Amino acid sequence: MAETAVNIVIDKLVPLLREEGNLLSGIHNEVTSIKDLLERMTSFLKDADAKAERANTSSGAKTWVKQTREMASHIEHVIDVYLHHVARRRNKRGFNGFLHKTSHFVRGLFVCHEIASEIQLIRKRVLELQETSIAYGFNSIEKISFSSSRRDDMLFDPRMASLYTEEAELVGIQTLRDKLIGWSTEVHVASRRSVSSLVGMGGLGKTTLAKKVFDNPRFTEWFDWRAWVTVSQSYNNEDILRKVIKEFHRGRNESVLEGIETMDLKLLIDTMRGYLHEKRYAIVFDDVWSINLWECVKLALPDNNNGNRIIITTCKGEVAASCREATYDQVYDLKPLSQDESWELFCKKTFRDTEGYCPPELDQFATTIVSRCGGLPLAIVAISGLLQTKGEDVSQWRKLHDSLGSELESNPHLTNITKILSFSYYDLPHQLRHCFLYFGTYPENCLIRCPTLIRQWIAEGFIKEQRGKTLEDVAEEYLTELIQRSLVQVSYVDNRGMRKKCQVHDVMREAVILLKAEDLSFSQVLEEDSRFNENCRHVSVYSNAYNIFGSIENSRAHSLCFFNGIGRPQNPLTTCSNLYKRFKLLRVLDFEDSLLDNLPEEVGYIYHLKYLSLRNTRVKILPKSIGKLVNLETLDLKYSLVHEIPIEINKLPKLRSLLAYNWDKNKEFSLTTPRGVVIQEGIGHWGHLQKLYVVEATDNLVKDVGSLKQLRRLGIQKLTTEQGKDLCSSIGKMPHLKTLELGAINGDEIIDLQHISSPPQRLQTLSLMGRLEKLPDWIAGLFLLTRLGLCWSRLEGDHDTLKVLQCLPNLLQLVIQEAFSCEELHFEGGFPKLKELRLENLNGLKLMRSTTAAGGLCHPQPQKS
Repeated sequence: MAETAVNIVIDKLVPLLREEGNLLSGIHNEVTSIKDLLERMTSFLKDADAKAERANTSSGAKTWVKQTREMASHIEHVIDVYLHHVARRRNKRGFNGFLHKTSHFVRGLFVCHEIASEIQLIRKRVLELQETSIAYGFNSIEKISFSSSRRDDMLFDPRMASLYTEEAELVGIQTLRDKLIGWSTEVHVASRRSVSSLVGMGGLGKTTLAKKVFDNPRFTEWFDWRAWVTVSQSYNNEDILRKVIKEFHRGRNESVLEGIETMDLKLLIDTMRGYLHEKRYAIVFDDVWSINLWECVKLALPDNNNGNRIIITTCKGEVAASCREATYDQVYDLKPLSQDESWELFCKKTFRDTEGYCPPELDQFATTIVSRCGGLPLAIVAISGLLQTKGEDVSQWRKLHDSLGSELESNPHLTNITKILSFSYYDLPHQLRHCFLYFGTYPENCLIRCPTLIRQWIAEGFIKEQRGKTLEDVAEEYLTELIQRSLVQVSYVDNRGMRKKCQVHDVMREAVILLKAEDLSFSQVLEEDSRFNENCRHVSVYSNAYNIFGSIENSRAHSLCFFNGIGRPQNPLTTCSNLYKRFKLLRVLDFEDSLLDNLPEEVGYIYHLKYLSLRNTRVKILPKSIGKLVNLETLDLKYSLVHEIPIEINKLPKLRSLLAYNWDKNKEFSLTTPRGVVIQEGIGHWGHLQKLYVVEATDNLVKDVGSLKQLRRLGIQKLTTEQGKDLCSSIGKMPHLKTLELGAINGDEIIDLQHISSPPQRLQTLSLMGRLEKLPDWIAGLFLLTRLGLCWSRLEGDHDTLKVLQCLPNLLQLVIQEAFSCEELHFEGGFPKLKELRLENLNGLKLMRSTTAAGGLCHPQPQKS
């Protein structure tokens, strides 16, 4: 993590030197020197981090890495304080009063002198650390993975236990085991070489399942040539092929193995192909982390139509996907055990009982403990082993029940959970580690909205720019990779297949994220009995912990998020006086779901703030000082009481998302009229804006919105007929638009969209609430459109109109509400992908007919009606 910390600082120093160079009077050269020194250090920081993770590394080397990380954090803090000071000076310029100006000037000189001295000390410290690194032999060439560095240091690899699970202890995998055995031993299923991949997070039982297939008598009798090879994160292709050849010849004529140690890769491939030319073989590659493995070993595995089988276990979805090259190759995504299966396994391991019996006096503790395991067999088995040593002592069970989190770190019976799950964490590239640890800022069992998470990642500075991609695009890729690595679970997908909510497994959160976050002072969850760590960068507050704020003087936190927790919800600002003075360096401030009813002027003092959420609060009025938040990127006003936004907000040049509407949260795609916010003129400065949703139409806004060429989502309400021409002109200037939702001021007002010169071809969601003289011609060309809503349209429902809708190739959801004034609707097939059709308030409709048209068009199969 030292590498990550240093890279974050470098990313901050570069724009600072470029944009604020004129302000760095007297220290510009020092700051430049520090940046150059840090850039040179990054060449060996990866090696330093890897060595620090080794159990047998000297304490001096580990201390060096920790000092480097803390030094980088300190540099970042000094920069933040400096920029906060500069912003305060700018904001004070307009104030009257000679004494005030004079005192502020003197104070400014003092602060600048302090910072200059601090920068000089930092530069000296960086030089010392760079010189010290030589003594520890850090270099830029050696690449040590977590797996290889740890394996020699472990007296026992905890993953080996999964190879020796007794048959009687199996729970939840028997069906898939039998399916895999059947697939393996029935050539008529696929005589060609076939691959089955078992994918899922660590501890789900992938290795156990594969071993039970591999050792099954039907399997062993069917394949004369079998090999089990554990791959892990550190491997080379030659060694893997040697292991396979040795496994094939174990107990056979081992004289043929002579010379394989000196063979190169090509000769090993040729030798193995020769051995297997006419053989029926089966191989298990266990614990595969790289897609490159299969690309190599498949060359050595001839497809001789003998029904050869390969089983691969992996935590990474991309590895499983890369091994699926034909329709008869399979990918099995393993899931956690159900509650009943978890209880069955727990009782088998803890009480040696196959009927699910638990002593009544232990039942309440056992139920909670099993629930917290989240269906993860690894956690259930490990905790059961510990509880076996406690007997039926209620006090011991209560103690474990109350302190399970700390036990995961310190109890030798449970540390194997952390060790196994940590393999996936240490395999992450540095840019993903902070993103993953950020899940620890959310409460246990929390379903996290993906768009919200992405906006917070961006605000925190975790997302690096990539040419040709928005920050949102890059963040989506980061989230996808965490999902592919089985570290993050998708918990809700909409009917278009778009992921909306995600979460991390509770055991992963407790055993890896929270422990690592505490070790790195990355984040802290404040509860009633917590002791505040002022060095933590990300602070989550439960409502029963507000009293802690009285002891906080100067936090370095970058994010502050409030959650209701287990206490009675309160207004955060009632119990957290001077909140903005205590947390000057915030990037993220999230009041969602709190009882906040007033946002004071002091919010404008938080110069670095990039993300402000008032979602579902009682706030009605935004202070004018919000215009001072020149770094603000996201303003979330959803379900708040804010109706009008002060004109000062137009000064915010970095705004990316302005979200403000209030309608039914439970409807995934609704035509209920949302209440938007009123924005004064002058929005042309928002060149980075991606989402503007929902605003009330004014003549100036309808004209000016066309200058927002980066918009991906636009929602405008209370449109009038007269604004149609300007609206068409503005929409035609938005090539990146994916979601467009327009609403007229009433059901009689016409929305004229016929004359858009360049319709947005990337449009995926279109909602029109207002009268249409006819369906716009350009809708027929929206080949990416998946959701369409029409309300108050008063269309005739003639053949041509319906034909356009039925021919949209990717339409998944169609909502028609008071949209057709006709007695009959005739659907002639079409709708090749439609999943949901909603017809509401078609009062004049008497008959619906549907026929399958010639040419193979399918009758729609709606899931809802």
